[in-house]
Amino acid sequence: MTLQPNAAKNSIKFSDLPIVQLPGLSAQDCAQLSECGINTTVQLLVKANTSEKKLALASQLQKPIHHVQKWVALADLARIPSVGCQYCGLLLHAGIASVNQLAQSSAHKVHQQILKLQVSTMQRRDLCPPVEEVSQWIQQAKTLLSKSQKAS
Repeated sequence: MTLQPNAAKNSIKFSDLPIVQLPGLSAQDCAQLSECGINTTVQLLVKANTSEKKLALASQLQKPIHHVQKWVALADLARIPSVGCQYCGLLLHAGIASVNQLAQSSAHKVHQQILKLQVSTMQRRDLCPPVEEVSQWIQQAKTLLSKSQKAS
């Protein structure tokens, strides 16, 4: 997904995706989340937006807290339209755990982290997204943060 070059910075909208599209969630995890009224990434972010709420959700699901923290991190990163569910797991495994962290990162540094991950785990440099795409992720993360700060 690419933005039009002339598109206004504030024209992007964050993504609200079905929870079943998040990487790493089993069918059972998705079913349990659904029973709690969580069917989308935004619903997960709303219902687990504090440490206390994450702990309560983990307890309700009878899952370790780190599972819920990982799901919330994935859902947060998936809000970025050009990241979505396709790249949120890659970013998380490369050490980027939030939209805020991504917005404060340099494209070169994130690209290098992803490249290192791809080479060390898959011995494939060609699977790494180009630095221009990483720059787009960062720009969209900054835009989402500025929109949410204006809404506050």
